[in-house]
Amino acid sequence: MTTDAVRTGAARLVLPLVCACQFMVILDASIVNVALPSVRHDLGFSPTGLAWVVNGYLLTFAGLLLLGGRAADLFGRRRMLVAGLVLFSGASLVAGLATTPEVLVAARAVQGSGAALLAPATLAVITTYYTAPQERARAFGAWSAAGGVGGMAGAIAGGALTAGLSWRWVFLINVPIGAVLIATALASLDGARAERRETLDVAGAVTGTVGLATLVYGVMEGAWAPVLAGVFLLVVFVGVEARFAAHPMMPLRLFRSRAVSVSNVLLVLFGGIAIAMWYFTSLLLQNVLGYGPLRAGLGQTPAAVTFVVVAGLLPRARPRALVLAGCAFFTAGFCWLAASSDSGYLTGVLGPTLLIAVGIGLTFPTLMAAATADAPESDAGTVGGLANTASQVGGSIGLAVLATAAAGPSPARGYDLVFLLAAGLAVAIATLSTLLPRQRLLQ
Repeated sequence: MTTDAVRTGAARLVLPLVCACQFMVILDASIVNVALPSVRHDLGFSPTGLAWVVNGYLLTFAGLLLLGGRAADLFGRRRMLVAGLVLFSGASLVAGLATTPEVLVAARAVQGSGAALLAPATLAVITTYYTAPQERARAFGAWSAAGGVGGMAGAIAGGALTAGLSWRWVFLINVPIGAVLIATALASLDGARAERRETLDVAGAVTGTVGLATLVYGVMEGAWAPVLAGVFLLVVFVGVEARFAAHPMMPLRLFRSRAVSVSNVLLVLFGGIAIAMWYFTSLLLQNVLGYGPLRAGLGQTPAAVTFVVVAGLLPRARPRALVLAGCAFFTAGFCWLAASSDSGYLTGVLGPTLLIAVGIGLTFPTLMAAATADAPESDAGTVGGLANTASQVGGSIGLAVLATAAAGPSPARGYDLVFLLAAGLAVAIATLSTLLPRQRLLQ
């Protein structure tokens, strides 16, 4: 679709629509955290069972992203986006009305499934509706910023809804929002289905989905057996795609593009950067500086705003330059955090997190744009699903590794080690980014 078409009629709603969908997907990964004590009290969760209110969502989300991306290409972007919204909103209603732990965990798993249809569909919509490089990069910046705001708004919104109404409204609030987004999608998106006779690659869908879910589960639980099983299944998945699938779910030809290959590797590494920034600075504020959950969320708000502004105003530069600049901000910010994390909020947290937020604003939308830049329209959903999967799996692995590093007799020293490791990740990203293509994302 041309840029002029994007600016006319109902198509003006396309970017707000995909940004709102991304905001809701990321928000629901974090908004429930503050409500967990109330959920446990009301429904009688065990301490270990309570974790699956979060993990049930994340596991199905990460495991089904590749399948969701391919489904968008085969069955239509609007159809899959609306289907994802219906699943997500319906599961939110069930979660909000749940009276047993089993029902709530099952509803969260269905929510994650809906999110796995939504997220790659939004990227496919951006790729197909915004073809001019500058428009597309700006759209990716807005999409990335919406996800960042969703992640940060989770603690604040979750605390406000739980304290003011009930933990149930953490889920029920999605129902009216989902209804509005469904109506907007039906009004603004082209409902045409791709003209292709391909069928869904069942063997690839099973091995890829189960492999990813098993790998992520093993990482979450710190268990080697499922990790190895997940890796084995993913190797089988690659073999199926390369040798046996007539119409592969993940066409390996896509990796002939250096932009796709390098960007996805960098997105895996970036997952660790994001975890170190948002998750561990939240723990630092609470466990070292003594903030409550709501106050900790507010303490991260300046960084979130900075990220939104930078992501929405990407300068005209080549992807290499933007990623290298972002890594410079990462390295400076994380080293500053490690050196002064217990010196108070203004000098020990606010200053360094603002630097890191600038780095995220420069890096994340650039990598997403680079990962999808060479995608033909027929594979836009697949490439979007792959980029989302890389980021999610990288975050899961990063959380497991960094949480192990953070464990120790002193929380402050553990967090310092996490931040130094994140600075090391920034150096690795900077080194590998030299392999990115030279073309500009903004012209």
